Amino acid sequence: MSRSQEHSVNIEDNESTCWGCGLRVLLPSSAPVFKCGWCGAITNRNAHKHGTQGVWWRHIRDRIFVGVLLGFMIFFICGGVWAVYPIVFSISFQCGTFHSVVTAILALCTISSFSLAAFRAAGSPPAIPWGSFQLVGKGGLENYTYCYYCEKPKSTRAHHCRSCGICILDMDHHCPFIGNCVGASNHRYFICFLISTVLSTIYVSVMTAYAGLQIWPPMALKSLGTLDGTSSVLALQVLKEIMFGLLRSAAHLSLRGVILFYLFMASLSVSIGLVVLLWQQLCYIYKGKTYLSNLNSTESSDVEEKNCNNLLRFFGCPHLASKYFPYFLNSRKIHDK
Repeated sequence: MSRSQEHSVNIEDNESTCWGCGLRVLLPSSAPVFKCGWCGAITNRNAHKHGTQGVWWRHIRDRIFVGVLLGFMIFFICGGVWAVYPIVFSISFQCGTFHSVVTAILALCTISSFSLAAFRAAGSPPAIPWGSFQLVGKGGLENYTYCYYCEKPKSTRAHHCRSCGICILDMDHHCPFIGNCVGASNHRYFICFLISTVLSTIYVSVMTAYAGLQIWPPMALKSLGTLDGTSSVLALQVLKEIMFGLLRSAAHLSLRGVILFYLFMASLSVSIGLVVLLWQQLCYIYKGKTYLSNLNSTESSDVEEKNCNNLLRFFGCPHLASKYFPYFLNSRKIHDK
């Protein structure tokens, strides 16, 4: 083989085509990733498409979770209505009416926000021309990468969800309990669902605790005068006796009392878990990030603006807040990342 033929083979080995604009570039053999100087698209020559099998099964699994959660919510509402209403209306008609209104509002807000978060599209990236030099202007695909699953450009704000099989704009995470991704189009409804669920479970905990105390059988306790010992030992004996007294009286609970006890424990545990999740989500929104973008962010010495404007923009009320709370919005704080 002559030297000119060798040179032409090396050029062919190092020649790559930009997927964004179709222009050909010459690269050293040790450059698996390159950025097009014209359109700004990033090409990874080592990227491979992984298997996409199992998407249908994950979709069915997520829908089953949605059905289970809907059934759980309906049981909470119907069980609470059946167990609490006779006791509340026995106090007064006004108290029962107030409780009915609050229950209807919380149930409507929770189910509607859950349905919007679960069945609304999470948000697909906008369509952008690509593939031809005539279609793509200079810098038109700046920092875009190519999604080998969807076979189209993917911006830095988009992530591909293997469970849904599509790219999601501003993806936060894939939630199996709503059977959907949390993205740009339904993130607000997801936060509203968390807020309404936390309020609902707290209200259920308070009402079931009150109703349960009204119908709890009287406790059969030993005479506390027979207990002796030091103060710490005496306190433990009293606590032990109260616990055994509660267990003995629980054996005589009616079906209504058992359901009230279960609703109280379930709502209390659910509210604790959702409060932690809601706080985490609000912290990310306060930073102007999502869960995935926070994971992908690299540590640097840059400062990041963290203020309540991010929360107001997220909920879509910056103008109203700036009108009535100008001093609060102007006191911004800049923190290190």
